[in-house]
Amino acid sequence: MQRISRLTALLGLLALTAGATQAQTKAPPPQGVSDKEIVLGSIQDMSGPLAGFGKQARLGMMLAVDELNEQGGINGRKLRLIVEDSGYDPKKAVLAAQKLVNQDKIFMMMGHIGTAQNLAAMPVQFEKNVINFFPITAAREMYEPFHRLKYSFAATYYEQMRHAVPKLAKEKGARKICTLYQDDEFGMEVYQGAEAGLKAAGMDFAEKTTYKRGATDFSSQVAKLQSSGCDMVVLGTLIRETIGTIGTSRKLGFNPTFIGSSGAYTDLIHKLGGKAMDGMYATMTVQNPYTEGLSPQLQFWANKYKTKFNEDPTVFSVYGYVIINTFANAATKAGKNLNTDSFIKVMDTLSLPTDIFGSAPATFSPTKRLGSNASRLSQIQDGRWKALTEYFGEAAPAAAAKAAPAKPATAKEATPKKP
Repeated sequence: MQRISRLTALLGLLALTAGATQAQTKAPPPQGVSDKEIVLGSIQDMSGPLAGFGKQARLGMMLAVDELNEQGGINGRKLRLIVEDSGYDPKKAVLAAQKLVNQDKIFMMMGHIGTAQNLAAMPVQFEKNVINFFPITAAREMYEPFHRLKYSFAATYYEQMRHAVPKLAKEKGARKICTLYQDDEFGMEVYQGAEAGLKAAGMDFAEKTTYKRGATDFSSQVAKLQSSGCDMVVLGTLIRETIGTIGTSRKLGFNPTFIGSSGAYTDLIHKLGGKAMDGMYATMTVQNPYTEGLSPQLQFWANKYKTKFNEDPTVFSVYGYVIINTFANAATKAGKNLNTDSFIKVMDTLSLPTDIFGSAPATFSPTKRLGSNASRLSQIQDGRWKALTEYFGEAAPAAAAKAAPAKPATAKEATPKKP
């Protein structure tokens, strides 16, 4: 009898010990989240060919972080943003991701810029259960193939060009449509989208030419396009490549219709390229926030940005700003028990109306990790971008109008649509 009692007591003690051990290992504290702080990371190009974009995105993020912290943070936790430089180099992006994930212990990767750079860095993040949130690239790989740690906001280059290129070609009566694109994942997305749209319309490219990432001379490519008699050129280019290609073409008297993706939709094109850039078309999802002619709410935001950073905001400032605020929206709803799973649970039921920046409504679900695939067509006229169309693609104008609230959304409800 005494032996049975001792055995019962021993079994009870083992059960209690196992229960305590299970409780301790069941819910470890999430990386990057403490009682007082949430640590976020971002990788931008601060020194390479997209340094103009990277600086603007970083400043937009900083403005949002400062505003949120001034309001007390998220459920009592302040935000700390750590930004690393990739120089637009995938190898450097991997090193930056390793530092942020393993050394800085970030909770989430925010607005990482560049297609090839994201693809290189994501395995480092996913190994440590770190979400890749709203990367600043419109490549389909940012949400395909499906991965529970991928969330994207940017209407894809593929869909942008699939709709816009045949539409513009028909409007212009183009006979020889050609393309110049960056020889990497970004350029291929632009090329493939345009090709698919043209084929559906019974057309095809008459000439194709590429350039290597980081190139600065495009004279041979332009000469090839000119000798082929191209009257419309699809550009899979970014900042300096767009300016270099169009500038060289103008000097040679080669003046086809140029159309680029949202990767080339930036005020830097006309500010740096000057009058030669007039007439260029590009797809876009958020109108560049020029400091004149804005709504009162957007004017207030633009003035606040300029006061803080002593420069005008840009479309990439908007991307950075709204990426942080969309994160804050979902993290706030996740409550005090913020972790990867609770954040995903909120994101997978999130619907975002149109915002003060004019983006299309966005929705997410357990199987839909791209907020919206809608874009618009814009053109540089007299030194500034002018939107020419309503949204095409996923969200029709009627759907967008129906989803729009009576009043502009707050910053926390804003969601951008990218390059």
